[in-house]
Amino acid sequence: MQIDMTQQTPRAVHHAIFVVVPRFNITTLITMTETMRIANYLSAEPLFSWDIVSFDGTEIVASNGMTTRVSAEQDNLPPADYIFVLGSWGTEHYDNRALTAWLRKRARAGSSICGVELGCYIVARAGLLDGKPATIHWSWLSGFRESFNRVDVQECLFTIEGKIMTCSGGLAGVDLMLRLIERTHGSGFSGEIADQMLHHPIRNAGASQRSTMGRSTETMLPLVREAMTLIEGNIEEPLSVPEIADKLDVSQRQLERKFKKYVGCTVVQFGLLRRLQNARLLLISTDLSVREIATASGFNTLSHFAYSFGKFFGRRPSEYREAWPANEPAPSWPGSLSDFLSTLKEIPGRP
Repeated sequence: MQIDMTQQTPRAVHHAIFVVVPRFNITTLITMTETMRIANYLSAEPLFSWDIVSFDGTEIVASNGMTTRVSAEQDNLPPADYIFVLGSWGTEHYDNRALTAWLRKRARAGSSICGVELGCYIVARAGLLDGKPATIHWSWLSGFRESFNRVDVQECLFTIEGKIMTCSGGLAGVDLMLRLIERTHGSGFSGEIADQMLHHPIRNAGASQRSTMGRSTETMLPLVREAMTLIEGNIEEPLSVPEIADKLDVSQRQLERKFKKYVGCTVVQFGLLRRLQNARLLLISTDLSVREIATASGFNTLSHFAYSFGKFFGRRPSEYREAWPANEPAPSWPGSLSDFLSTLKEIPGRP
C-alpha cells in the first residue's frame, strides 16, 4: 500500500510571545528564539513562530546597553501556546499593571506562562506562582523568597508546573526550550537541535545552577563544594565549623585544611562572605529594615553587621539601598569570592 505524502496533515505551528522589559538579558532572548529557529530549519515545515513585544514602548534597552526594537501592539497579538516574560536587574522593582492584567488574561485563556530570570518577579506579582514551585537566578533567590512567601522557591534550572513555568535565565533558557520541544516533537529531534547549537548535554529541570562556587572546576574538591552548599543553606542560622565537619563526616582539621587550599580562605571567612552577599541582595531587592536584614543574614548584632558590611563593600548598609539608581547605565556586583579574597589580603594581621 502506497502512502500519499501530499495528503498528510501539516503539523500545528506553536506560537510564542516574548515580553521584554527594560534591562532584559538580550543573550537569553536570542538563545531561546534561536532554539526555535533551528527547529524550523531542521523541519520540512515551520514548527514555531514568535513575537517579541513590550509594554514599555517600541525601543527597549537591554542590560548590555543594546537597543532592541519590538512591537508595542499587545491587543493585536494572536493566541499563544507560550508566553515568556524576560527581565533582568531592576525588574525586582518593576510594576506595570497593564502587563500584570494581560498575563492573567492570557493565563485564563490557556497560554503557558513562564517567568525568565528576574521576569519571575512579574509573574509572581500577577499571582500566578502562588503555591507553585519556582526558580530564579541563584543570585536573587534569597530576595525573591523574602518577597513571595507563598511561592515554593527552589534553586534549579527551570520549573514546569502545569502551564506555569519559571527559568533561572542565562543558557538555562536553551535547556528549557529543548525540553519543551522534546515534549511535542520527541527527544531525537531536540537532540538534533542541541547538536546544531553545540549544546551538550541537555540539562534537566532539577540540575544545579552552579558547579564551581567561584572556583575552577579542575581544582574544586567535592568535600569543599558540599561544605559551601551547607553554608549557603544555613545563612540565617549559621552552622559552626565543628557542625559542618560532623555533617560531612570529616575532622575539623581536615575540613579547614582542604578549604584553605582549594578556596583560599577559612570556612568562617567564606561563611561571612555569603552572609554579606545575602544582606547586599536583600538591601536592594526588599523593603526589610536594616535590622531585619542583619538577622536574616545571620548576624547577632546590628553593630557587627554594619562593621563587616562597611569593611567589605566600602559603605554603610543604609547607603547601599541607593546603589542601583534607575538611570545607572550598568550594574556592578561587588561581592565576588575573588574580591573577598583580595580584601582579606589587604587587612593587616590576616593570613
